Amino acid sequence: MPFLTAVQNVALPTQLKGGGSRRGAGARRAARVAEILDALEMGDLAHRLPAHLSGGQQQRVAIAVAMADDPRVLPADEPTGELDSETAAAVSETFRTVRKELGVTVVIVTHDPMVAGEVRRTVAIRDGRTSSEVLRRLVTDEHGAESISEREYVVLDHSGRRQLPPKFLEALGMQHRVAVDLAPDRIELRPDRRGSSATVGTPVGCRARRRSAVGYRP
Repeated sequence: MPFLTAVQNVALPTQLKGGGSRRGAGARRAARVAEILDALEMGDLAHRLPAHLSGGQQQRVAIAVAMADDPRVLPADEPTGELDSETAAAVSETFRTVRKELGVTVVIVTHDPMVAGEVRRTVAIRDGRTSSEVLRRLVTDEHGAESISEREYVVLDHSGRRQLPPKFLEALGMQHRVAVDLAPDRIELRPDRRGSSATVGTPVGCRARRRSAVGYRP
């Protein structure tokens, strides 16, 4: 609300929810609002109107409003879409704070590769279907240095369909059709380079819009 201060905006959802008649409810509500604003580094600006806040600060207040009612999951639709790269990085850090300090799962829908690369789990959608999933974790080497390790997986749907990474397809010139082999511990996809009458072991020729040659272990 443009006519309410940051602290008033964050308090509004809890006021609309009710329960203010209970003894000490107002004090608990105020303490919760202050906790959220402090966690998002907005405590010193709590009494400013939105017009007196920067774009990134306004976004933090919006996140604080969403956190006011103690959700278990916080959905965010293109939260950095209208922000410059520096402000977008600050907002991404705010989401990490929400997860670490407030214990909330954050689900972000974004086209921003920077945002997608900073979360623990990324699910990509291509041509209207879930195509891949990237899992990231913090690893420490023998010298104590920390780094992020990531692994990309192809998503298999209930019908056995999958989308393979475009860079694999381009590297092997895959188009239209592939040969499929079943090995003891994996499925192998190979380019169909010898025409429809060729066989490789016991392949199954399958028509596909885009496929790649790579072995996938279950």
